[in-house]
Amino acid sequence: MKILYATSESAPFLRSGGLGDVAGALPKALVKEGVDIRVIMPFYSGIPVHFKQEAQFLGSCSVQLAWRKQYAGVYSILSEGVTYYFIDNEYYFARQDLYGHYEDGERFAFLAKAILQTMEVTGFYPDVLHCNDWQTALAPLFLDVFYKQKGKYSNIKSVLTIHNIQYQGSYDKYVIGDVFGVPESASDIVCYNGNANMLKAGIESANIVSTVSQTYAQEILTSFFAYGLEDILVQRAYKLKGIINGIDTEKYNPLKDKFIKINYSWRSPARKMQNKNDLQKSLGLEVTDKPLLGMVTRLTGHKGLDLVVRVLHDILDLGIQMVILGTGEAEYELALRKAMAERTDNRLRVKIAFSDEWASKIYAGADIFLMPSKSEPCGLAQLIALRYGTIPVVRRTGGLADTVQAFDPTQGIGNGFDFVTYNAHDMLDAIRRATDTYYNKDSWKNIMKNAMKGDYSWNKSAKLYKELYKSLI
Repeated sequence: MKILYATSESAPFLRSGGLGDVAGALPKALVKEGVDIRVIMPFYSGIPVHFKQEAQFLGSCSVQLAWRKQYAGVYSILSEGVTYYFIDNEYYFARQDLYGHYEDGERFAFLAKAILQTMEVTGFYPDVLHCNDWQTALAPLFLDVFYKQKGKYSNIKSVLTIHNIQYQGSYDKYVIGDVFGVPESASDIVCYNGNANMLKAGIESANIVSTVSQTYAQEILTSFFAYGLEDILVQRAYKLKGIINGIDTEKYNPLKDKFIKINYSWRSPARKMQNKNDLQKSLGLEVTDKPLLGMVTRLTGHKGLDLVVRVLHDILDLGIQMVILGTGEAEYELALRKAMAERTDNRLRVKIAFSDEWASKIYAGADIFLMPSKSEPCGLAQLIALRYGTIPVVRRTGGLADTVQAFDPTQGIGNGFDFVTYNAHDMLDAIRRATDTYYNKDSWKNIMKNAMKGDYSWNKSAKLYKELYKSLI
């Protein structure tokens, strides 16, 4: 079984969020399942030098994109059993930021076409091309329109995974022909509500469309979650599948994490308190046994920051400490800094930064992890928090609903706390329930054990993806 996994980013080379984590972890898990899976992504200028020195040049080709003919060099690296292919084109990929450029549509249309064209350089013609999000969503369409008639491409099937449907690659419809090079006969596949929509093209063209949790697969059939694509998804619901993400349990491992004060496992929960004390000292907080609530998040309304800001002082008035790490929208950064300046009880710390080191310290040192997302396709932060024995408080949506089970003290089952309606005071009530449980040490010891003994690896999900591929071949 041969799979080509197409992505716009991947750990450990260059990542900006959850997609990069998934692309770095899922292929490794599939290799262990005996799958010949290879990853293809851009050869960004921001990839660390030591990786670029390791990369081997395989060759180059020309990629025809409408009236443009562009160079595509191909490099490869073998890492942990996975072959990574890198598409080199400085015009498109020599950028400081991965996304946010005025011609992103053209950049990633080129990537989608190059994914297919460079198979003639690598000699790797997969059974299944697995694309991810809008950045590679044109590849299934290009496969059908330009390549299926060529012998070695004729049997390739395609999968498109939607990691976050909010981002769709939507542009003025003139780009369909002039930039993407899609012929008039296929332009309706890309066009949606009067615009070009790259994600919609992938939904139409892929043989299977997957999402990153079972609940999210149902949610995106409704207008609240689908960001305008509900009609096409309802029409194509027969090919929609939900498979929950895992995390890289070697990378996110409290027994091995190099950033934390002392390593620990579910068998040594007392050691977690030493990480809490270290975090408190590092932040200039009082060293105390009171609950410490952490957040590692993008500071956006989508992540529930409007709820947090609305009742932030009420949360702190529960007598807890709180630390928030992240960057995002200016209004939330300003509001959080303002709240920290206003508090006189030294209980709140806000770090406007993106830091793996501080994230590890918070996962290991906090008691409670807050994740009140408006929607959350899967979520990785709650899985990492569970792995570290930091108990999540989440809104019951998407992957949060699939991975966090409300704690039942009478039966001793469950691994977190949740609330349903998108309401600040319902969130506050869930935090209050968590803090009340924290002071019952037997219950808290039980819920920590439940959390840390859970399997958050890719093992089960990798098997499900393997079966999904088999169903197509």
